[in-house]
Amino acid sequence: MKLIYDVNDKPSFTQNLIFAFQQMIAIMAATLLVPMLMSSYAMSDGSTLSFDPAAALFGAGIGTIVYLFCSKKKSPVFLGSSFTFLGAYAAIIGMNYGYWGVIVGILFAGLVYVVIAFVIKAVGADWVNKLMPTVIIGPIVTLIGLSLSGTATGWMSTNGGATYSLLTILIGFLTFLAIVYASVHGSKNIKLIPFIVGVGAGYIVSLVLTLIGKAAGIEGLQIMSFQPFVDAFVPFSLTSIVDLPKFVFVKALTETPANVLPIDGAALGNIALTFVPIAVVELAQHIADHKNLGNIINRDLINDPGLGNTLMGDGLGSIVGGFFGGAANTTYGESIGCVAITGNASTSTIFTAAIGCMLLSFFTPFVAVINTIPKCVMGGACVALYGFIAVSGLQMIKHVDLGNNKNLFVVSAILVVGIGGLSLTFGTNPATGGPLLTITALATALIAGILTNLTVNGGKMSGPDDLDPLTASVDKVEEAPFEDSNKKQ
Repeated sequence: MKLIYDVNDKPSFTQNLIFAFQQMIAIMAATLLVPMLMSSYAMSDGSTLSFDPAAALFGAGIGTIVYLFCSKKKSPVFLGSSFTFLGAYAAIIGMNYGYWGVIVGILFAGLVYVVIAFVIKAVGADWVNKLMPTVIIGPIVTLIGLSLSGTATGWMSTNGGATYSLLTILIGFLTFLAIVYASVHGSKNIKLIPFIVGVGAGYIVSLVLTLIGKAAGIEGLQIMSFQPFVDAFVPFSLTSIVDLPKFVFVKALTETPANVLPIDGAALGNIALTFVPIAVVELAQHIADHKNLGNIINRDLINDPGLGNTLMGDGLGSIVGGFFGGAANTTYGESIGCVAITGNASTSTIFTAAIGCMLLSFFTPFVAVINTIPKCVMGGACVALYGFIAVSGLQMIKHVDLGNNKNLFVVSAILVVGIGGLSLTFGTNPATGGPLLTITALATALIAGILTNLTVNGGKMSGPDDLDPLTASVDKVEEAPFEDSNKKQ
């Protein structure tokens, strides 16, 4: 696609601040949600640990900076709190390993990426393109977008709660349409910030309806919760303006909840067994994310800066971010979607967003405002973000000859297994009673695609050069339709 700002371009200072703020809004809701969910997981005695969303925001920022430097500032994507490890957090907390257990678990997960990164640096990454050619990665990227779609529609339908509401669906759809209108019909500058326009419109409508609902005593109109403001400003003190995030390593050093077990050899084994398999499975999504991002920005990120460098950045960024924020980080589809929608691939913007997250994590009112954004508004925005991820996957395979049964069977296997939700579970976790290891539907679909591809090619791995000319030409990505409007300035 045609980019307005390429990877090495540097927008003006004012523009960069605005673009960075847009990236921050895109990733912030999910990044702040993970520690909130972690704080609900109980230890064996029913007590819970406390994970600070502001600390997770700081951790995401510093983790992204580590990633950018490891990837030589060539990969414009933000790292945010990963939802994939929520089951692992619940298990470790349930085993009474406390804050240190979570930190050590994130360390193990990050080290998996670091070790694989060293291996790839030693043997090269050509095998990635051979093992996972476009005919596999394209539908996998599409599945990533589609697998996230349930979150977007769920937030629109229930506003993050349990009650279905046509009003919240309407607000979510209004948010989405505002993003669409700003991107297609807005001025040159507005087209670069459609996400801010859409979320802002949804926020204002939600605020007005909530104020009317409170004045008239109509609960159904009260879309927005003001509790984050109450928590921040009642009672009012200096910390209502500026407050030090509750970093997880500080909690680990200063707080020792009852019944917490020491991190001995047995504990290390249990923690590793819980986190390492999940990290290995996540390797597939890391590759798919970077293939997708590379497709959007017209660069082969697997070869430059190289899969070894992006994995190193993801692993170290996760370790550093988790040390401060208590949540493992991962490349965010919301960030990739934001790059696709705006055509702004500048790593300067990502770096500015990372610094902004770190600074604003100390600013209590900002965190409170972000926490008041209704889930239905974010759901509407995510329709655009996740949709662009899915469509970018379709763009990757639009030149694949699906009249060739070799390609048809591979794509069919991936889509049916992934959309059908076929996951694989192994063993039983003694702490939670759930599976010890779960291979997600996305990872299962990737495995199915690889096995099918090997089968149709007689057991041989096939890369882009081994496929028909149309398939091989997929790297020549055509301009996306929405870019046509950006030319009409």
